[in-house]
Amino acid sequence: MTLKIGIDVGGTFTDFVVTRDGAEPAIFKTLSTPSDPSIAVVNGLTEIAASMHPPMTLEAFAPTIATIVHGTTVTTNATLTGTGAKSGLLTTEGVRDALEMRRGVREEQYNNRYTNVKPLVPRFLRAGIPGRLDRDGSETARLDLDAVKEAIALFRREGVQAVSICFMNSFANPAHEQAAAELVRRELPAAYLSVSTDLLPSIRFYERVSTTALNSYVGPKLNHYLDQLVGRLKGIGFDGLLLIMQSNGGVISPQLAREKAALTLLSGPAGGPGAGLHYVRIHGQNKCIVTDMGGTSFEASVAVDAPMIKNDGEIARHKIALPMLDIHTIGAGGGSIGWLDEGGLLRMGPQSAGADPGPACYGKGGRLPATTDANVVLGYLDPDFFAGGKMKLDVAAARTAIEEHIARPMGLGIEEAAAGMYRVACNNMAQGVREVTIKRGFDPREFPFIPAGGAGPIHSCLICDELEIPLQIVPRESSVLCAFGMLMSELKHDFVRTFVSRLDAADWTKLQDIIAAMAVEGARQLDEERIPEERRRFDVKLDCRYVKQYHEVSFVVPQALIATGDAAGIARAFHAEHNRLYGYSLEAENTPVEIINVRVQAIGVTDKPVARHESWAGEDAAHALKGRRAVYIPETRKFREVPVYDGHRMRHGNRIEGPAMIEQETTAIFVSASFDCVVDALGSFALYRKGREDLVESCIEEKKEALA
Repeated sequence: MTLKIGIDVGGTFTDFVVTRDGAEPAIFKTLSTPSDPSIAVVNGLTEIAASMHPPMTLEAFAPTIATIVHGTTVTTNATLTGTGAKSGLLTTEGVRDALEMRRGVREEQYNNRYTNVKPLVPRFLRAGIPGRLDRDGSETARLDLDAVKEAIALFRREGVQAVSICFMNSFANPAHEQAAAELVRRELPAAYLSVSTDLLPSIRFYERVSTTALNSYVGPKLNHYLDQLVGRLKGIGFDGLLLIMQSNGGVISPQLAREKAALTLLSGPAGGPGAGLHYVRIHGQNKCIVTDMGGTSFEASVAVDAPMIKNDGEIARHKIALPMLDIHTIGAGGGSIGWLDEGGLLRMGPQSAGADPGPACYGKGGRLPATTDANVVLGYLDPDFFAGGKMKLDVAAARTAIEEHIARPMGLGIEEAAAGMYRVACNNMAQGVREVTIKRGFDPREFPFIPAGGAGPIHSCLICDELEIPLQIVPRESSVLCAFGMLMSELKHDFVRTFVSRLDAADWTKLQDIIAAMAVEGARQLDEERIPEERRRFDVKLDCRYVKQYHEVSFVVPQALIATGDAAGIARAFHAEHNRLYGYSLEAENTPVEIINVRVQAIGVTDKPVARHESWAGEDAAHALKGRRAVYIPETRKFREVPVYDGHRMRHGNRIEGPAMIEQETTAIFVSASFDCVVDALGSFALYRKGREDLVESCIEEKKEALA
């Protein structure tokens, strides 16, 4: 018996997916423990052990686990809440304010009152060190090691927990940074240390210093958490492989995560896009929109053949220039609190009731109305079957909270107010989807929609109505989609080097040498992770732009084009990607293209859970009917008695007409009046707009084959 467990620690719930020798994945959820997230991990494993046949103790169960893949929001939350480590920065004399000045561009261009985000390192702890390298890496002024020692003395007096080192032009020559790092390691051995050339040896000083400072800011927090997690797992007898999810959709060892903590800033939701592709391929699709609605946040992303990657982004307005999945996050979740702004307009979030005290209906002392409270009042959640009946919801408390804070001030009935909360929450999430589709050059109507998270499928029909999306795929594992996706992730290591050259004048031999050096680095990492050579892959990307352009476009380049020096072929690929992203290219004008960076991603292929395919069971879903109850129908703005189905009993081919409810232990699916539903061969619920049976032809074909 080979057990693999994916664990996703969220703000409200910690999700678990257990796979075993091709058996149907088992799903578990437990309330998160924000003070020490590792407690929730052990609590969940205890519950999993007790569910085994026969039941097992945790100590007997833990040694049977072969692999745990773990996603964490520890670094994300530390950044969002401003609770990272007290940090110091060593940088080149004269540029210590770059962290505060940023690029000199105000994010809200026409808001004169908009101020820059508070730097992660206060000014008095940003030390300018004499010494200089030119753009080619040649030393023009020696590094002042005495100044480095003075700064270290200051850091020691101030109780600095983490130190960042980032010098001008060090990407071309790391010697100054390495010399300073040697002194820091000797004089401040307990401090967490980030060196820019170890983390991000590429051009653009502000992006590099910001990323390095961010790495130091969250590093001690992640180290502390991993100490707790590894200690607890060791204490219960786990001696299998522990892997940590990183922001690029791959996994890494805990040791590498400790050294490069910023790689985990999108660790939690990073498993979702890859899992989404797994579920849409049976419908002949190679692309999808994946959303994840948790208790605190809502994430949206797009996958086309593979999850979309970007090489820079922001978290809490702090720049980070490491490869990460292109995921847009907003404060919209089951715990998002409803409130009225100064103009009397209804708002939802971003503040959240979280896991403790949670929404009012949790009965844990929460008094503010949240999205989950609205869902209870509207009939989308059965108060006696929440979390499979393990947690009873207090309908009266939900109604009281909505009445006091929303309905009465707005002069509405409780149900009207709840419906307004529901619509505002769905509109917020639809806008989040627009950020990763329309603003990236994609038409959302052409993509299957994957709603994940415990609350996602309750809201997906209204979101899809807003965006005119005709097809949704709700996996049986939708409530823990990110945890499931973690089990499908590869080991990934990203490397980047600056190589500035016009494409038509590139030194192809030098470029190949740089790529080969990064591939050797990647191979060394995969050696340490015991990945055999036949399970390795090395992908190459170039960051290119039109000459005198400000931003680059990153795109995959077949190594054969580089080996043959095919500048024209590479240019065509660049023009095509630029046109997709921005709606135009300058190919016809013969505008020169220049390379800025070259990237290599070393990939170690891992074993994946075996997909199950259900046999055709017919269209009739009557055997799964649980009963009927009144739910709110957005299309008519009225309540209506609708059938309620047991999702666990529905099988391949079963079809139901909307409006209806489908309930599973960890999620509820609202099939609105605009949609119907059929179960596909993977056991997913395919919701399609009425009259669009063509969207689920794969299921219809199964029927024809069964009847033949």
